[in-house]
Amino acid sequence: MATTSIAHDAACIFCKIIKGEIPSFKIIETPLTYSFLDIQPISQGHILIIPKYHGARLHNIPDEYLADILPVVKKLTKVLDLDQYDKLSDIGYNVLQNNGSIAHQVVEHVHFHLIPKKDEETGLIVGWPAEATDFDKLGKYHKQLQDQIQSLKDSGKL
Repeated sequence: MATTSIAHDAACIFCKIIKGEIPSFKIIETPLTYSFLDIQPISQGHILIIPKYHGARLHNIPDEYLADILPVVKKLTKVLDLDQYDKLSDIGYNVLQNNGSIAHQVVEHVHFHLIPKKDEETGLIVGWPAEATDFDKLGKYHKQLQDQIQSLKDSGKL
């Protein structure tokens, strides 16, 4: 069932951008999604893609809005001519989405970053603090998650 109303938060900067109260450099807009150039870009072509439904975290957004966002991201890779890189190469892009301030979310409205990565100096620069694999621990955690999935299915919440 489609959500017919678009929820907004009067204090949210992204909601104000969607409503045209704050100017933006709009790229693509659909009935459910709005994309625009980031005004503090990490690299040229850094675009923000937001649902036209206000929610602070991914799980707060209705599915139909989320289903619309990734096709828009894909179209934007074509606009930026990033889709030409279908094989592993030195040029690419990141799609980033953070939830909560501890996860580096600054604006409390779900948003995706499309960040072109054309060389080592531009684009997203991160380190990934991976742990060594403990298969016994991983297996126990997997079982815990499977039990949680079943519990949510049984209760009708998933």
